[in-house]
Amino acid sequence: MPKEADHLEDGRDKVSKEEVMQDASEEMVRKRVRANTPSLHGGNTSGVSPPRLVSVEELLETAKGVTNMALAHEIMVKQDFKLKPAELPEGSLERRVKEIMHKAFWDCLEAQLKEDPPTYGHAIKLLAEIKETLLFFLLPDRGRLSSLIEEGLDLPLIQQQAENGALDISGLSQFIVGMMGSLCAPCRDEDINKLKEITDIVPLLKEIFSVLDLMKVDMANFAVCSIRPHLMKQSVEYERGKFQEYLDKQPNALDYTEKWLEDTVRCMREAETDGSNAASSDAPALLPLNVHNHAYLRLLKWNHASDPFPETVLMDEIRFQEMQQEAEQLVLLSSVLLVVYTTAGEAISGLPGVMESLKNTVNIMLADMHTPSWSAQEALAAIGEKLTVELSQCLSQHGYSPSADQKSTLRGQISAIIQPDNTVRKLMDSRVHSYLLASLDCFQRETPPPLPGGLLPVSRELKELAVRFSHLVNFNKLVFSPFYENILRKKLTGGESL
Repeated sequence: MPKEADHLEDGRDKVSKEEVMQDASEEMVRKRVRANTPSLHGGNTSGVSPPRLVSVEELLETAKGVTNMALAHEIMVKQDFKLKPAELPEGSLERRVKEIMHKAFWDCLEAQLKEDPPTYGHAIKLLAEIKETLLFFLLPDRGRLSSLIEEGLDLPLIQQQAENGALDISGLSQFIVGMMGSLCAPCRDEDINKLKEITDIVPLLKEIFSVLDLMKVDMANFAVCSIRPHLMKQSVEYERGKFQEYLDKQPNALDYTEKWLEDTVRCMREAETDGSNAASSDAPALLPLNVHNHAYLRLLKWNHASDPFPETVLMDEIRFQEMQQEAEQLVLLSSVLLVVYTTAGEAISGLPGVMESLKNTVNIMLADMHTPSWSAQEALAAIGEKLTVELSQCLSQHGYSPSADQKSTLRGQISAIIQPDNTVRKLMDSRVHSYLLASLDCFQRETPPPLPGGLLPVSRELKELAVRFSHLVNFNKLVFSPFYENILRKKLTGGESL
């Protein structure tokens, strides 16, 4: 889109990259950083201090800082982070207006080129934008390509040719497509080949701009991938500094974090004694590191519908919620498989592939367990019926024949897993979360903790979850440790140094 059409495009010539970045950051902030109100959680809630009055300008500046912090955080914690082209919602007014304006511009350009003689004013501005974009893609050591672009898109010469009726728009377009092919990522080769098949000038120019926008995103993603290994220290300091700026303007911005750590300390103190007020040998010591780890483990049992999420981990609330759902599914899956093994263990022991086949069946039937329409009771009843049939078929092939009582017992025990006080479920829940807690202790040593009994069938999934959980938690510790230290110093007996 030419620069003189900025009122139609809202500055498309130089902001495509910024639009992508802004869209990505705003989407993350919309989901993970509620930064457009005086508190990260918005509004005052009983039990927390009221926010101080601030100006609109301060709020806007603070929101901008938290938005930038969210984007930096996203780059660091999401290994497959990629910028995506900005897309307005389907059917939205903004999208409709943009489509109308674009169509009006390209129709106008087509009409100008069909005049006799043709008018090339808009076309030359497009060529100037394309030239600027191609030069933007060049690395510092690509002097030869820079010279080729300067010569091939010599704007004064193009202007003279237009004035004399000798401008070859088609030839220039083909030169541009060839240069784009030299500069694009391999994933854009197919798009370049499609450009070569377009013969009409206006559709070709229109598609050239579309592919150039994609190439800008590719370049930004390449830059993100290249600098990520060097960003850790800078990102930690940057996020910490941005959050401190927010805290300076919003002193109540750690209220929910403080409550989160207070509740963790209280729960750990309660675990120190059993029902007889005797010291529990299994209770974790109230050391700062233990408090940190137990606090993060509690995020995997969080009630997101009613309890405000701690401010320091708010940007990762969706990630913790997803991990919580994964852990819950692993608990159910391992519980069902343990019931199967204890019911028919001797018969299926040593049979190759049986447990893996049953595991896949259960996984498929648990895939929708966190959707609103999912019924745990119905699902476990269906799983019991399905596994009974599959197990009977498998065992009959190896000379075993389960009795009717065994089948009934298996179905009943699987259905009983839904009960909150079910022994098998409570055991698997304890072991899954104990493994995740141990993974935090072992993270720095890069040695996975020993796998608790009964979790071997889900070991791969559990270890993958533990790695992602540990990476996320430890990066958050690096960023927010000073804030946690100040809170815990007041809460732990004796105010020991952290």
